[in-house]
Amino acid sequence: MSKYGNKTIEFEGIKFDSIAEYRRYADLLLLEKAGEITDLQVHPRFLLQEAFTRPDGGREAKITYEGDFQYNDHGKVVVEDVKGCRTEVFKIKRKLFLARYPEIKFVEVKP
Repeated sequence: MSKYGNKTIEFEGIKFDSIAEYRRYADLLLLEKAGEITDLQVHPRFLLQEAFTRPDGGREAKITYEGDFQYNDHGKVVVEDVKGCRTEVFKIKRKLFLARYPEIKFVEVKP
C-alpha cells in the first residue's frame, strides 16, 4: 500500500502507484496498438527548476516532475497524471510544469 492507500502493482517490469494508473496504461497500450497515439512512455521526467547556489553559498537541489505517461497524439505531445488526490506539492509542480512547457498538453486523469 502507498501512503495514500493505493495498492501498487507491477506489470511487465513497470511499477505503478495505483490500480487506476495501471488501468490507464492498459488503455493507452490499446490506443497505441490501434494507431491512435504513438511514442508511449511511462514515468517521463521534466526539469521544473535548475539547481542553484544561494548568496550564502548553500545549494538548492533541482526540482523535477514525474508524470505518469507521455505520448504523441496526432502531432501533439501529451503528459498525463492519474490523480485521485491533489496534494499541495502536486498543485505547485503542475503550475511550474504548465509555465515551463506550454507546448505540452497536460491532462489529469480522474480514476
